[in-house]
Formats: sequence, C-alpha cells, structure tokens
Amino acid sequence: MTTNPYAWLEDSLSTIHKANWYRSVQRLQNRPGAVVKLEGQEVINFASNDYLGLAGDERLIEAAIIATQHYGTGSTGSRLLSGHRELHQELECAIASLKQTEDALVFSSGYLANIGAIAALVGKRDLILADQYNHSSLKNGAILSGATVINYIHRDMEDLKHQLVYHRHNYRRCLIATDSVFSMDGDLCPLPDILSLADQFSSMVLVDEAHATGVLGATGAGCVEHFGCTEHPLIQMGTLSKALGSLGGYIAGSATLIDFLRNRAPSWIYTTGLSPADTAAALTAVEIVQKEPQRRDRLWQNVEMLKSLIQQSLSALNILPSESPILCLQCPNVEDVLNMAQQLKAAGIFAPAIRPPTVPTSRIRISVMAIHEPTHLQLLVTSLLRGLV
Repeated sequence: MTTNPYAWLEDSLSTIHKANWYRSVQRLQNRPGAVVKLEGQEVINFASNDYLGLAGDERLIEAAIIATQHYGTGSTGSRLLSGHRELHQELECAIASLKQTEDALVFSSGYLANIGAIAALVGKRDLILADQYNHSSLKNGAILSGATVINYIHRDMEDLKHQLVYHRHNYRRCLIATDSVFSMDGDLCPLPDILSLADQFSSMVLVDEAHATGVLGATGAGCVEHFGCTEHPLIQMGTLSKALGSLGGYIAGSATLIDFLRNRAPSWIYTTGLSPADTAAALTAVEIVQKEPQRRDRLWQNVEMLKSLIQQSLSALNILPSESPILCLQCPNVEDVLNMAQQLKAAGIFAPAIRPPTVPTSRIRISVMAIHEPTHLQLLVTSLLRGLV
C-alpha cells in the first residue's frame, strides 16, 4: 500500500488557516508611491519600505533604462566569472563612500548578503550571539554557518554580557549580530554598548542596516553614523531595496573584510551578479541621498507630525516605542488585528496586519515615507480613531 508523500501539505495549510496565520499576496497595479492602487482600490500606502520615495523616481527609472540598453537585462553569470560590470564597482565605491568605510561588496539581495557574510565569517568552532528579534536572514545565516547560536534578550546588554562571560572563552571566534532598526518594532539597537562589549570580549559585530540606510545619520549613512560609531571596526550590512528604491544588498567594512568575502561568501560567489538595471538605479539613489538631504528632513518631519497627531487624538493606543519611520500599533489578538487592517483598507488606508509567527504579538505596522502629504497622515489617524469607536 502506497501513500501520497505530499498529503501532509494540505493538513499543514489547514492548520495555518485555523491559526489565522494564512497569508496571500495583494496585487499593486501602479508605480510605487504614497498613493497606490491595491486590487483595484486607490489607497494611501503605509505598507512600503520606500522611505524616501525613490522607487518611483524618474531618475532611477531612467538610469535603469539606460543601463539595460547598454549592458542588457541580466548580468549572465556570477561576478567572478562573466557577471562583473563596471557599474557594480561604481556602486560599491559609492556605498563605501556613503557608509564611510574602505570598501563594499554588493550582493543580489539583502538576504544573500547576510547569509553569505555570516557563513563566511564563522563556523562550527565559533559562537554567534544574536538579538532575539533579529531578521530572518540573520537567523538563517547563523544556522547555515554551523556556529553555536545563542539569542540574547532583545536590546538587553546585561544579558548579552552574561552570555559573553559564560560562553565566549569556549569558542575560537565570536560574532555579535543585530539589526540596527528592528523592522517589526521600529526601535534601535544600543550599538555603542554592543561595540563596547565586543571590544571587551574580542568579538566581531555585524549590524544589519537595512531599515537605517538612507534614513538615519547626518548624511543618511545609517545607525552606525547616527550613534557616532563610523570609526569603529565592524561589519555593516544593508539593502538597496528600501530607502534606495532598487534591489540587492551589500556588506561594507574594511578592505580586508571585503576581499575575504569575495573569496569566501558562497551567496556572492555562486550567484548571478545584480542586474544592470538594479545596479544603476541603486547607484543613482545613493547619489540622491547624498545630494538631497531635504528628502530625509521631510521624512522625519512626517514621522514627528504623525507621532504628534497620534498623541493628540489616540493617546490610549498601544504604540510600541520607536526611533524610526516604523510605528507599530499592538492589538490584543490575531482576529482584532485582521479586522483593523480590513477597516483601514475600506477607509482607503493600506497598513498591513503583522501576525505571529512573524512577530510575538499582533500589530498594525505603519511605515512613513518622505512623500506622504499631511492630509495622508491626518486621514490615517482619523481612520484609526474611527476603528476604535
């Protein structure tokens, strides 16, 4: 008697449905922006990581078109074989300049940057100490490395120190890994304290700047610049797909680090290079970030305006503490957060419901952009208030 080896899939999906964990895509039908068409309905977009509004910028689009006409649609191979283009090197130099590091290495996605760097830097004889709320790419990179992984309590430096005291001496190398901006909460890592502990215990530090690049710091270099830590040796990872409006990821750091990763990071060595269009768009975005600080100023003005409106009208809301353009409204359970997301959508607001297992508690995640208008922010608050009455 034979059984269907795939039958378990339907059972698993049924369990996902019963737990209200089921997810499906929602179709956007136009260019990214503050207002988008979602499944045929025009909505104000508070679901995007396009913090500076560059994903729909004509300059990025034009750069992508010109690069495609000149280099073609794909890189056609890994960077070490046939996939390297002059554009790649230009982008890496621009990222190193922005991040104030000696060099940078561009990967085909942020996920690949994290898993490749971690797998190259540590192995079975090593230790990774990771914030419990780290992004999936950091967590899976740690697993793939084969290193011993110990999570410390979110942003808790006493717990991190405790883990270092009791475990560091048992391992060859130690890597402390953390997001700089935690994407599902909006809070920042205590980077200066992490670096201080790393110095004390001879540990490397990898900080994921995905939601900080272009957003935080005097020049938009990220959380490292925001905390005045640019002179400290560390490994900076980031993405090209959020404030930079394109696709891809990077590692920035010392010339020695980058040279090592070119030779040892499997997700860079064995992956087709970033497409010419994405590379050119990201390069243009980096230039805009450096030349147009007013975009970042506008973003933070919008963040402060929204916080003020919430405090005036919705002070009873359970908003998680945030030092970023990400504001999260906690909800008691999955049913409530799904209902609120639907009510907001009916009111013309696209603000997604984030549920377990992605996060420990259900929440509405609000992402502010530089291109939001004051009327957009006011309508969001009005809609939230209406949903609570």
